[in-house]
Amino acid sequence: MQTTEISRRDRAKRRQDTLERLAGERDVWVSTAHPQHGPHQVPLWFWWDGRTLWMCTGRDSATARNLREEPRVRLALPDSFDVVLLQGEARCYPAEEVPEEAAAGFAGKFGWDPREEEGPFVYVQVELGTVLAWRGSPELRGRVLMRDGAWVADQAD
Repeated sequence: MQTTEISRRDRAKRRQDTLERLAGERDVWVSTAHPQHGPHQVPLWFWWDGRTLWMCTGRDSATARNLREEPRVRLALPDSFDVVLLQGEARCYPAEEVPEEAAAGFAGKFGWDPREEEGPFVYVQVELGTVLAWRGSPELRGRVLMRDGAWVADQAD
């Protein structure tokens, strides 16, 4: 195993880095759960509008079914060294009811517009409640960047 020197970032830098990743990353791991069937996890493309995450999946997928029963969701960006965990509440929009800005942002990022597909799709909007970010054990203290939907003050941690 190769070790890497980790320099501890302050909360302001972690928030900046997290926002850059949300704007630039393509995939997010989506974890949902159904009361009878248990947990389900899948990677999905996402678009960050600067406030919420937007994803798209089949209307009848396990993810969409789970979110209709239980809207709480956990998301993770795909890097086990530069960890970003997000929790929030999801809302599903049928493709014909999604806000135009979200559909255009998603299509612009990926060059694919689910509204033009034959299969029924839903757009999933996630309002964030909690954001955690850290790189290795030196950053475990102060890893909470958002709590109850509000960014934590950029105080020294």
